[in-house]
Amino acid sequence: MGSVPFRSNRDLLLDVSGPVMSHRIVVLGGAHLDRRGRIAGETAPGASNPGSWQEDVGGGAFNVARNLARLGHDVQMISPRGGDAAGEKVTAAALAAGIEDTPFVFLDRATPSYTAILERDGNLMIALADMDLYRLFTPRRLRTRSLRDAIARVDLIICDANLPSETLSALAALAREKNLPIAGIAISPAKVVHFENCLPDLTYLFMNAAEATALAGRRALHAGEWPELLRIRGLRGGVVTRGGDELAAFSDAGSFTVHPPATPEIADVTGAGDALAAGTLDALLSGRPLAQSLRFGIAASRITLASPHAVAPEFNRDLLRREAALVANPETVS
Repeated sequence: MGSVPFRSNRDLLLDVSGPVMSHRIVVLGGAHLDRRGRIAGETAPGASNPGSWQEDVGGGAFNVARNLARLGHDVQMISPRGGDAAGEKVTAAALAAGIEDTPFVFLDRATPSYTAILERDGNLMIALADMDLYRLFTPRRLRTRSLRDAIARVDLIICDANLPSETLSALAALAREKNLPIAGIAISPAKVVHFENCLPDLTYLFMNAAEATALAGRRALHAGEWPELLRIRGLRGGVVTRGGDELAAFSDAGSFTVHPPATPEIADVTGAGDALAAGTLDALLSGRPLAQSLRFGIAASRITLASPHAVAPEFNRDLLRREAALVANPETVS
């Protein structure tokens, strides 16, 4: 669907030849301050833990946007933002990433923030998301002339579950009206349900197993069960990750599972799922089938896991191709 269709075939060959095309992409959702504390030793719950602190700009939608911009796409970011120093930091990060930044600025509000505490091995222990401002991205915003003009000239819409459910439903309906592919980023088990009312209109939804469980109502016993559980809910295409374990994906092209190669050392899990979405969508836009595109998504995730940053500074197309060559072919789910 859309001006650059996502193909539906099962060719698993990893074709890295041919010209690289840039596509116009609009991304709507989270772009905020991202704080991550990392515990230096063994975690002691309920006590003070020695560690280090890092502050950056993040957000599911923003991480996807930055990765796609690094791959040469023309990316526009639309998100609510406060009139504070944190908002200025987000604006500067978008400019540095080569993103066309068109926020809705609320001068009397604080820019959203995400604060995470990571264990020594880089895995998330707990996080606090102060995202109240995103409630103000109402469906009325989608009727502005500038936003409708932006959507009229894109090849792909990406949104995340930081947005209210009614806004996501209106955006998905707009994508259907314009015959454009639209991809969703689940963000968290609490937020993925914001997509519940528009699942049939989504081209793909990227989520982890906990988020898929919240959407499906129960956990799959193995990766190959996810496609059927989520299709019953109305979703036409999706990708479900399980950390370093087997992941599942499905679309009209069929259902697939993949065993990702082991990651030698995890620096930080933040942004890995967003990178997987960006790598997969980039390959889909280039005309690759879903099964092959998953290899690029997994490769992007591996690059990010090895970096202390939510978007790896070294991420580029050549590195992505080399890493994708290390990922096994997906297996078809019967």
